[in-house]
Amino acid sequence: MSIKSVAKKIMCSLPDELYIRLKYYLRFHKGLNLKQPRTFNEKLQWLKLYDRKPEYTSMVDKYEAKKYVAERIGENHIIPTLGVWEHFEDIDFDLLPNQFVLKCTHDSGGLVLCRDKSKLDKEAAKRKINNSLKNNYFYQGREWPYKNVVPRIIAEKYMTDGVSKDLTDYKFYCFNGVPQYLYISTGLENHATAYISFLTLDWKFAPFGRSDYKPFLQLPPKPSMFDEMKALAAKLAQGHKFLRVDLYQIDDEVYFSELTFSPCGGMMPFTPEGWDLELGKMLDLSDIEKNGFT
Repeated sequence: MSIKSVAKKIMCSLPDELYIRLKYYLRFHKGLNLKQPRTFNEKLQWLKLYDRKPEYTSMVDKYEAKKYVAERIGENHIIPTLGVWEHFEDIDFDLLPNQFVLKCTHDSGGLVLCRDKSKLDKEAAKRKINNSLKNNYFYQGREWPYKNVVPRIIAEKYMTDGVSKDLTDYKFYCFNGVPQYLYISTGLENHATAYISFLTLDWKFAPFGRSDYKPFLQLPPKPSMFDEMKALAAKLAQGHKFLRVDLYQIDDEVYFSELTFSPCGGMMPFTPEGWDLELGKMLDLSDIEKNGFT
């Protein structure tokens, strides 16, 4: 067994709180305050440890989440699923259209975009998907909702907005069921060419960003259905202290992308750093610290 494998096994065996404290220290070079969390990232770590409702598993499962979301905002906002499988070898590519998307249901990163089936490198796709299927995403950041998600593969309809080959993600940061900020991203299949910027809800650049991605150089055009996006994000976020709701606009329709409880695993590198505290002020844990989760 390699040193890397041994180290991974040791880290996976650590209790959740110890693992989180170690990873937080390595990321930010300071201790994690769980007794009196103040920053956004600290409070997300607290929620990771103490807010563990069974329905969260379905909400982050990329297949099951579609049912959850459809019940709340309607089937018309769901990207069609073309198939679901437990093993890559079970996929009959002859039955799939020329363009499609393969995703793993249990992680972030198990993604294959097929824009032309005749040019798809199936062996490379197989390696990527199978590597994802082997991993329990929970152990990377101890995000509890992912712990019991069944690893599967889904194929989705390939969607395009007709403007560029990469869809623009609109990710709403919802506090107590209310969208407060969003960030937009594009080109995330390649970190080197990806762009992410935070925006205010009146469509201006927010006074903070992420230090690990390039920001947009110009303010992107505001989607025509932005008001509907905000309303749908609020509807999906009801009842949650914090939830990131990801949406697309495609052909004059809003589509659901995913739900996230701990963006960046609760270890997002904000710039300026002070905005970690400012966003933390929006995440009020006082009632559940006192009364517990219901």
